[in-house]
Amino acid sequence: MNLSERDQKALKYLGGALLLASVIYFWPDGSPAQVVGAVNATDVLEKRLTKSRALLMQLPDKQAVLKQAQSDLAVREKGLLVADTAAQAQAQLFQILRRVGRAQGPPIEVRANEIGQARVFGDDYGEVSVSVSFECGIEQLVNLLADLGAQPELLATSEIRIGQANGPQKVIPVRLTISGIVPRKLIPDKKGLSF
Repeated sequence: MNLSERDQKALKYLGGALLLASVIYFWPDGSPAQVVGAVNATDVLEKRLTKSRALLMQLPDKQAVLKQAQSDLAVREKGLLVADTAAQAQAQLFQILRRVGRAQGPPIEVRANEIGQARVFGDDYGEVSVSVSFECGIEQLVNLLADLGAQPELLATSEIRIGQANGPQKVIPVRLTISGIVPRKLIPDKKGLSF
């Protein structure tokens, strides 16, 4: 194979350039070798240790907050209606209404009652309700509602209907629906299709 003079010169320059590039690439630079991964891993571990210590220092405060929240919840749950079934809780609610009504002056006599549907109230509780009808004076109704609000049980007025006053004594017909909070286990699960 015959190469022209020009090709021979190009091969000489190419060989020299390859030799110079390999010397520059493989020449030791004189600085000690550094292990970058180990230094970064140590920094990461130190930061993680610092964060863990900070979280550990907060633990007693968080435990105190948890204990306070649990004691507050226990105080509030004392107002739940305690019964074995939802029907028993509704009967208990009706008895509370009767007891408070009879304590009024003059006593309020409940004439009719209607048991409402027990339903879910949030994720952990249920709600039962009772509707009653009676006649009383407006001041007796106000006192009855105030006394119901002062009961230790968790009660609330769900609905109130007041009719027109009758007779010279200004007696009004009232239909009152009271709800109470019960544990979720008393509310039956709905089965079937739901829309």
